[in-house]
Amino acid sequence: MAYSELIKNFGKIRSYMRDFYVFGFRGRDEFSLKSTRIYDDESRRVKSWLEGYIDSYYDETGKKVFLSIDSRSVPRNPLYTAFKAKSFTDWDITLHFFLLDILRSGPASVNACLEKITGEYLGDFSAEFPDEGTIRNKLREYEKMGILVSRKEGRTLTYALAEDFRELPAWKDAVDFGSEAMPLGVIGSYFPREGESAFRFKHQYFLGATDSEILYDLCLCMTEHRKAEVTCVTRKKKEERKQEILPVRFYFSTRTGRQYVLGYSYPSRRFLFFRLDSILKVKALEAEEEPERYEALWQAFDRHLWGVGLGQHTLDHLEMVIHAEPGEDFIPNRLEREKRHGRVEQVDETTWKFTADVYDASEMLPWIRTFIGRIDRLECSNPGVTRVFREDLEAMRRLYGGDP
Repeated sequence: MAYSELIKNFGKIRSYMRDFYVFGFRGRDEFSLKSTRIYDDESRRVKSWLEGYIDSYYDETGKKVFLSIDSRSVPRNPLYTAFKAKSFTDWDITLHFFLLDILRSGPASVNACLEKITGEYLGDFSAEFPDEGTIRNKLREYEKMGILVSRKEGRTLTYALAEDFRELPAWKDAVDFGSEAMPLGVIGSYFPREGESAFRFKHQYFLGATDSEILYDLCLCMTEHRKAEVTCVTRKKKEERKQEILPVRFYFSTRTGRQYVLGYSYPSRRFLFFRLDSILKVKALEAEEEPERYEALWQAFDRHLWGVGLGQHTLDHLEMVIHAEPGEDFIPNRLEREKRHGRVEQVDETTWKFTADVYDASEMLPWIRTFIGRIDRLECSNPGVTRVFREDLEAMRRLYGGDP
């Protein structure tokens, strides 16, 4: 088959981009799929989309490739280009123009569209005519996309162009910002965008774009209260596992850019987090009969979440006493602002106590370290948390010197 830059299945190219250019720093000899020709084809596609953002280096095993993108100098996510490389048939492009031209004159049925195409458009050519089913499927596809609307006229179903949305000047900036900063930003990238964007991002996580189809499918399940069968791959053993869940919430880390879905696992009978980049496929199942029950379970579950760590599904109790001099209101203000599900109480004029009951207190350590120099006391029911904290302090002391 001749090489083409267009793709039919985004899942395959998503896996290739992630394994080789994002996480892998791998070479051609580490490609484990069908043949090196597949590697060459996939590599050419990615390089054509991401020209200027691919770098490489050599080690003892050969050439390694990877993505190199500075978010401060790139106004728009270059990974969105892959979504615009979907393959299409001759009839896809032909019917696109024929049907939109026909419906500009007013509503029409499937048979009316077929008669006009075979009579006016193709009647003078010795060309193959589309069948009724092909036209009906294309009209339904465009209706699902919001390009067309349908309505019954007697016993006949007719299609018409959907009303144009009102284009406001302010929408350009909103779309520019949303497409780069929000989940499913790839949708905004399809809007016409002329000129330079007004926005630049110091910290931008481009890689979430490759998980957009997974996120979209989970959003549909969540909106319709449907169960979902997710096929995940384990990071260490690279094994595929299927899990039936009810997706209830998404969690996005502003620190790492990682994206998670929280779902109620029916086999495990508890809530579990799944990283979107570990999900290969989402299959929508039947609707959940009692969605409000799981919403109530989530509300109780969420009260003890700090991040996405669940530990042993038991609670860790943590107390931290902070010292702040008079006039240093920014310290207790910050505690109050960043406490999440914790509690803050003032002990005396210069002392505040932070208390939290969470599933995994070790997730709090990066945040706790930002108060070093003001911590009078730190206690946790999980001794491993305080041990790691003190070991880190000792390691810093040895590194920089100072009294034990």
